Amino acid sequence: QAQLLESGGGSVQAGESLRLSCAVPGSVFAVNLMGWYRQAPGKQREMVAQVTHGGTANYGESVKGRFTISRDNAKNTVYLQMDSLRLEDTGVYYCYATIYGAVGAPPADAWGPGTQVTVSA
Repeated sequence: QAQLLESGGGSVQAGESLRLSCAVPGSVFAVNLMGWYRQAPGKQREMVAQVTHGGTANYGESVKGRFTISRDNAKNTVYLQMDSLRLEDTGVYYCYATIYGAVGAPPADAWGPGTQVTVSA
């Protein structure tokens, strides 16, 4: 499975917003779970948010009420709207998706290369 296509990272000041996007390239049979993890320097990768094909979302405790995940199933694309950004939100954000490449094929997890988000005071 090809890498997912991420965009939208950058540098902002605390309190500002960013929107990340991630698309599954090419034609696939179905995409189940989609979401975002992040990794800050010196820390373990943590789940930020995930959303099912039906739209049920789940968030990490540190981003609840500030981040919103959504998806466009027609485009196999997931979005992460990040508001009220904090210094501790700095890190590399990785998109992932559970993909069924063809009818009857087992699911496979695909990841994006990561996009840097830097929040400064």
